[in-house]
Amino acid sequence: MTVAGAGEPAVPTEAVVDVASEKAELDREYYKSRHSGRATGDNPEYVRWLIDESMLAAAKESATQFIGQGSMWQNPYAEPNPRAAIAKAANWLTLYPISMITKPGCSFLGTLGDRDLWEALHRVGITAVHTGPVKRAGGITGWEATPSVDGHFDRISNQFDDQFGTEDEFRRMCRIAATYGGAVIDDIVPGHTGKGPDFRLAEMKVGDYPGVYHMVEVPKADWRLLPDVPPTKDSVNLDQDTEHRLAEAGYIIGRMQRVIFNEPGIKDTNWSATAPVLGPDGEEHRWVYLHYFKEGQPSLNWLDPTFAGMRLVIGDALHSLTDLGSTALRLDANGFLGVEKSVDGPAWSEGHPLSEAANQLIGSMVRKVGGFTFQELNLAIDDIKSTSERGADLSYDFVNRPAYHHALATGDTEFLRLTMNEARAIGVDPASLVHALQNHDEVTYELVHFASLHSADTFTFRGCAVSGGQLASLIRRELIDALTGQAGPYNAIFTTNGISSTTATVIAASLGIRDITALTPDQTEAITRAHLLLAMYNAWQPGVFALSGWDLVGALTLDSAQVADLIGDGDTRWIHRSAYDLMDYRPEATESTSKMPRATALYGPLSNQMTDPTSFARRLSDILAVRSRYGIATATQLDVPAVSNPAILVMVHALDEAQQVTALNFSSAPVTSTATSNQLKPGSTVSDMLTDEELPDVDRSRCLRLVLQPHQGRSFLVSPP
Repeated sequence: MTVAGAGEPAVPTEAVVDVASEKAELDREYYKSRHSGRATGDNPEYVRWLIDESMLAAAKESATQFIGQGSMWQNPYAEPNPRAAIAKAANWLTLYPISMITKPGCSFLGTLGDRDLWEALHRVGITAVHTGPVKRAGGITGWEATPSVDGHFDRISNQFDDQFGTEDEFRRMCRIAATYGGAVIDDIVPGHTGKGPDFRLAEMKVGDYPGVYHMVEVPKADWRLLPDVPPTKDSVNLDQDTEHRLAEAGYIIGRMQRVIFNEPGIKDTNWSATAPVLGPDGEEHRWVYLHYFKEGQPSLNWLDPTFAGMRLVIGDALHSLTDLGSTALRLDANGFLGVEKSVDGPAWSEGHPLSEAANQLIGSMVRKVGGFTFQELNLAIDDIKSTSERGADLSYDFVNRPAYHHALATGDTEFLRLTMNEARAIGVDPASLVHALQNHDEVTYELVHFASLHSADTFTFRGCAVSGGQLASLIRRELIDALTGQAGPYNAIFTTNGISSTTATVIAASLGIRDITALTPDQTEAITRAHLLLAMYNAWQPGVFALSGWDLVGALTLDSAQVADLIGDGDTRWIHRSAYDLMDYRPEATESTSKMPRATALYGPLSNQMTDPTSFARRLSDILAVRSRYGIATATQLDVPAVSNPAILVMVHALDEAQQVTALNFSSAPVTSTATSNQLKPGSTVSDMLTDEELPDVDRSRCLRLVLQPHQGRSFLVSPP
């Protein structure tokens, strides 16, 4: 079987290799070239090497540079400031390093320092680039590196992965971005690492390294409670019975509120036991350690008396912001920083106050040195509200993204209006949110707000009273039915979290397109129009607007056979992490340098799109120009009013001296509708911000008359009489 992208020769499926294999070989050579000898705890050279390579040692070095410096007291830091963050970077492009086709002879970071690329991004209206994970990830076994187990979100070093570039290239990229008024956003992971030098030192019981992790040593007398570890592995996941026995024996706190990435026989619990490890003390040690995610992602301990985990994270943040030159940091898995034993039931592991306290420390430190943070975590609206008061400056909008996908799939905005008004009622300012199209993860439909914290609360939906739990189940079922299976065979369910898809394939399924292998020009235009509608939803409201490289080129999903090795464990997200070429750097390329296959790109590279006024990117630039010209990003949302047609969504925002109204048609049919809001003043004049067309004034009943074509969005300037 062969699969080809638009205008490219076919790629034999058998030619596609594991995305991590080339990186692993590079890393193996790097580490093997450094030292030799026994890779055990009784070899002082090996232990010293691990310490030199560790993130904790690097953090100590970074922190000492700021002792007694007056610069540490020049910025306000106590409270999050989303509008200050937006002022630095309002429109983001989020990238995934292994998926980007780079310039010939250039690394990922070297390519991001290309002035032609930044010129094109500047013309579109992009003011920041989020690089995604670019530093060493995976693990260490002996002297050798092992590949990442989670798409490079298992960091083991502050050093850059050779596959993606160098520190010098990162710094140059930051300088080039600044010349275009742009910013660079980096990543830190305050919740876990990979099994790198820090974890190996912790297993050996070296210094305060065990304090980095939530791990408990089990004495030899009780090793009978632990499972055997096969010779080919360094740890094994606990089954539920073993988890219970160790909890009863007082070693661990036992069962958690949920098991993320639960897979019977692979991950039954959030705990794993290590094999015996020889330490410098001449003793063998065995541990049980916590990992909210995969077995190769041991969780950090934020309340160990050594505060080693905290020091590691803060040092990493300081290095990125002050040494490398980044402006902001993404916080990954930052809601899982506190865990506590419960008297009855599962351990308290989500919504814990320690997570809030730790996030406040991270956010405050970053603001202290002039940067800002955002959290990409699926939370209940209440938790977003509480974290926005003390923690990260911005939160990813996981509440409304599944809701606007539901609106597109059903042609009905009722659930979207419900989620938006629920957030407003709880007090979440839309300006504190990152409103994004696609990112590296699945289309998340967990609907945590309704499925957990408010599962027993009553909501009114489609004229009926339903519980939050019932509402979440209904919306999930309708999304699955509309976007997967017969309706969208090119999309796939990802465990219990959501749907693996690109924005373009969400739209294709919503439009009733079952075959995406031979789209007609009319179908492509329909997808483009709906894609721009979703961009308008995210851009024409307060907050950050974000889209991905996949969005910019209109990428479709890969055939599962192209990434069979990667999805073998059930991680279907790889079908939407295809390779893309933003600037036609290598039109003949069939894959990225990381061996990700290239998918069909409906819109093509930016270099071509920017010469075509009808292209997605050029039309997007008009949308973002309106957003910038009228200051919509930092406006204040006043109302999400009721509408006379369920396909319509209307948002009313306060500008400095006028109002802005966003009106969107989520259906495939033209609509004539009205929207009534107490925030609108009778007699106000109305004009289209894109075309300057004059429209009927707001009438005496505070009503705005709307005429919208299929999947059309309009932004209105409403000036008081």
